Amino acid sequence: MKNNQKHIIGIDEAGRGPLAGPVAVGVVCVSEDFDWSLIPGVNDSKKLTEKKREEIFKIAKKFEKEGTLHFAVAMVSAKIIDQIGIVPAVRLAMKRALKSIEKRNTTVNRGISNNTQVKLDGGLEAPDIYKNQETIIKGDSKEKVIGLASIMAKVTRDRHMQRIAQKEAFAVYDFATHKGYGTKKHREAITQHGLSSEHRNSFCSKLLVL
Repeated sequence: MKNNQKHIIGIDEAGRGPLAGPVAVGVVCVSEDFDWSLIPGVNDSKKLTEKKREEIFKIAKKFEKEGTLHFAVAMVSAKIIDQIGIVPAVRLAMKRALKSIEKRNTTVNRGISNNTQVKLDGGLEAPDIYKNQETIIKGDSKEKVIGLASIMAKVTRDRHMQRIAQKEAFAVYDFATHKGYGTKKHREAITQHGLSSEHRNSFCSKLLVL
C-alpha cells in the first residue's frame, strides 16, 4: 500500500453466541481503490460454505504477503468472556486486532483521524480515535471489506475449535462439528459431562447448576 493512499478498514466478529470457545474479531485494511474482483465471492461469512470461506481466506493471505491488503484476527477466551462479559470481550479483541494492523501499516497509524475510514458490522463501534467510522446494519453483506473481515474471523475461530477438538479433554463435546455453538448434541454433551475449560459458564447457566 502506498503511503499517500486513503484506507478503508472493515471490522466484524465471529463467535459472539456460542456456549464454548473464544470470540474473534477480524479487521481488514485495504486502499480505497482495492479491486474486489481479485477476491471473488466475498460476502457475509454465514452465507458461504466452509470450503468457500477457506478459499477466500487463502487468497487474502496471499495478498497480505504481497502487501496488497492487511488483516488481523484477535480472539478473547471463554475465561475472559466470563470475567468481563461478551460485549467488553468483543471490544478487547477489536482493540488488539486494530493495534496489530497499526503496527504493520504505519500509514493507518499516522492517518487514524483523517486518512482512514472504518466500516463496522451491526452494533460494533471502533475506538474514539477513529473519527471517520460508520456502523452498518448487515454490513457483512453490504460492504466487501466487512464481509472479508467476517470471513477472516470465522475461519480463524473455526480452525481454533477444530484444533482443540483433537485434545482428549474435549473429545466428548465434538467441537470440530459445531464449533461451540449450542446444538442439541452439544447441549446433551454438557448435560452428561459437565463443562470444560473451554466453555463459557455464563452462557451455560440454564443448562447446569454452576
